[in-house]
Amino acid sequence: MNPTEILDMLQLGDAPIVALAGCTALFAALFVYRAMLVRDPLAGRLAKLELHREMLREAALGPQRRAGRDRGMDAIRGVVSNLKLLRSREAEKATLKLLQAGFRSTDALVVYFFVKLAVPFVVGVGAVIALYVLELTQLADMMRLGAALAAVLIGAWAPDIYVRNTATKRRHALRKGVPDTLDLLVICAESGQSLDGALSRVAAECGLFCREMAEELTITSIELGLMPERRTALENLARRTGVPELRSVINALVQTEKYGTPLAHALRVLASEYRQDRLMRAEEKAARLPAILTVPMITFILPPLFVVLLGPAIIQVIDMFGRL
Repeated sequence: MNPTEILDMLQLGDAPIVALAGCTALFAALFVYRAMLVRDPLAGRLAKLELHREMLREAALGPQRRAGRDRGMDAIRGVVSNLKLLRSREAEKATLKLLQAGFRSTDALVVYFFVKLAVPFVVGVGAVIALYVLELTQLADMMRLGAALAAVLIGAWAPDIYVRNTATKRRHALRKGVPDTLDLLVICAESGQSLDGALSRVAAECGLFCREMAEELTITSIELGLMPERRTALENLARRTGVPELRSVINALVQTEKYGTPLAHALRVLASEYRQDRLMRAEEKAARLPAILTVPMITFILPPLFVVLLGPAIIQVIDMFGRL
């Protein structure tokens, strides 16, 4: 078909048909081209989410705030380094306590020592201002001095108390999640997965009911692939958590690695035992409940009851003596 014939067709009113045919051919070619492309939609979605997260973080912090935060951390590191606190004997113990509490940041130990130094000073200065300058309470001189010293001691113990309470709550959550975690490990072991694959799979599933256990198992699975000795990675799990149940599980895992004993059977026995222990602890708490409720009952229930029962009789006795 030459250009003259095309112009004749356009003049005869066939222009819409020709345009529709051309668009159809173009769309068909694009459809075939896109169908033959191999793309990963999940990767693009994750990249967009990460980009959006970075944009939100940059907008929230801002360059001045980030610079100020970096300068603040540099100043804190300088103070702690000048005092040689990171080389002291307490540094290793403090690191273990922070790990058990869930603080794994590289600057966690630095911030802990700085807060432990700064909080007593700040609380003491605030107590002196409140007691001596503002005179919020009328106390004797010795009482004011004792209150200021007590405030300093409370400020010195506050970081340790906070870390200890956080570690206790974390250990309690880990102990509650041990039986379910062992059941998942038994399922993975019976399906033929290795220890590394089982830990990775269980860590992904544990995030639904025990976030702390998921974090610990994820770190352990990473350490198993990096450390030359697998026993060290398993022992690090027990050291980070401080949970006796996990220590027994780790001993069982070490024995299976060393002697080749069946992993699923050992984990099933431990899971049954720990679930029974959890039931016994719940029954023990339920048995202590009447004794615990005795003090609130005596304090809040019996006095109003006595007033309601004895109040009218007391009023009658008062009226009787008033008439005499």
